[in-house]
Amino acid sequence: MRNGRRNLSNRGQAVPNGGGKRGNGGEFEIIARYFAPLATNPAALGLLDDAAVLSIPEGQELVFTCDTITGGVHFLTNDPPDTVAYKAVAVSLSDLAAKGARPHVYLLSVALPGLFPPPWLEAFAMGLQAAQEESGIELVGGDTCNTHGPLTITVTAIGMLPQGEAVLRRGAMAGDRLYVSGTIGDAALGLKLLRAPWLEAEWGLLADEGAFLVDRYRCPSARNALALPLRQCARAAIDVSDGLVGDTMKLCRASGVSATIEAQRVPLSPAAGKAVAKKPELLAELISAGDDYEIVAAMEASHAGGFEKEAQAHGVTVTAIGEVRGGSGEVEVLDKEGRALKLERNGYEHFE
Repeated sequence: MRNGRRNLSNRGQAVPNGGGKRGNGGEFEIIARYFAPLATNPAALGLLDDAAVLSIPEGQELVFTCDTITGGVHFLTNDPPDTVAYKAVAVSLSDLAAKGARPHVYLLSVALPGLFPPPWLEAFAMGLQAAQEESGIELVGGDTCNTHGPLTITVTAIGMLPQGEAVLRRGAMAGDRLYVSGTIGDAALGLKLLRAPWLEAEWGLLADEGAFLVDRYRCPSARNALALPLRQCARAAIDVSDGLVGDTMKLCRASGVSATIEAQRVPLSPAAGKAVAKKPELLAELISAGDDYEIVAAMEASHAGGFEKEAQAHGVTVTAIGEVRGGSGEVEVLDKEGRALKLERNGYEHFE
């Protein structure tokens, strides 16, 4: 994994086709051997009960989110199991980050297409452990079952924050500055490289740049470090799971406003910048592609400078990319000449 963190990749095996060797005793042994060691929070009851019992401090409230990822849709079936597990947790952590919530505990449901071999399950558990150690979230329960369909993983994540301080999608107002964290489009390029490795040479990328983009697809960074700056400064926020433009549109519709995004101000990583320099038409695709798991936030202009400083102090780069204006949910994207940029789609659609 990037940024000096634990390296997740090439551990264990890819997703087996139909189960592989039998080496586990079924559901209860899988839970006891691979998941119970991760469930150290007292609320988990050692994963020996059929429910968790959770207490929360006075003056706090809970934020719940639930996400499902499916093999062949949200990850490739030959992705390493540790990265699959890490991504399953990270996509829910991203939702908590957008609300300004601190990760607390999560429930994990895994539907396995057959009985997977121990090396795969061991690597999968290592990916969960990495996500837990980086975010502070803890496993407290879930379910494991067999399925005739693809590998399917559901995470229900629970965060905490002071009562009344959740940052919602609604709340943005005309005149607000629009910010995004990190860089946009890396995951989309990483997926392209996994499907067509020869694109690395076409885009003029070095091997480590290609690996960086693949890692951004397989192991997204949830921006939980932004929780406090968002609560302090933002009127509204949303995580970018289905595309920068499409998710900004969701925020605008919830707030009853519209927005303008300046395409040339959208932050790109050096690797993505090289690809766009070779293929300028990629830019329109990247700002509407999914799997970024960055945060878009709207705030008063008077809070913009403070937000930038607080974000930097928490180790996250944020970039002003546009402005909120009056309207009813439209998002206009402008090119460097100030003309409307034509997009084939606004974002990822789950039922296309």
